[in-house]
Amino acid sequence: KWIDSCVKEHCPNAERVLDGFHIVSWMTGALDDVRKRLWNDARRGGDQEGVKRMRGVKYAVLKNPDHLTDRQDESLAALRNTDPKGQLYRAWQLKELLRNLLKHPLGQATAELKHWVFWASHSRIPEIVELSQKIRRRRPDILRTIELGYSNARLEAFNNRIKVTIRMAYGFHHVDNLIALIMLRCGGLDIRLPKPTT
Repeated sequence: KWIDSCVKEHCPNAERVLDGFHIVSWMTGALDDVRKRLWNDARRGGDQEGVKRMRGVKYAVLKNPDHLTDRQDESLAALRNTDPKGQLYRAWQLKELLRNLLKHPLGQATAELKHWVFWASHSRIPEIVELSQKIRRRRPDILRTIELGYSNARLEAFNNRIKVTIRMAYGFHHVDNLIALIMLRCGGLDIRLPKPTT
């Protein structure tokens, strides 16, 4: 919320977008919270078979279906019967719907996002209902993201490169040396060293 107020004050013509990766990561976080809750419920209830099934689907539900190993694919196929109320399976379906609607054209994505929010808010899964409220609040930003097709992937890559450079610069005596190293690594200069002569 503080970002919104700063942007509105200093850049009134700017349009806020969200990165698709972060939108999906909200959902995968909520999905993993559902799995953990069901796993703890099975553990407390002495359901050893349920505990084993919950542990087996951990990575299968979080990964994209086209990146699953054979074993994870089998776990995903058995997901529908993992918990008695099917909460984990429904939460996984909602994750896949959200992930896919971000790739659709704006008109189709608008209708699908409205349907997604309705289904998530009526799912009776506490973690998903809470997330649906966040998605509802951020719906204009999400639709703007789909419309404009922007991503902060390049910014995240630079941020990661700077963090790695800071770790490399541990022990530098002056911050100027660190800044110079960051400028050298991130500034786009392509310095060719002379080839050694034999």
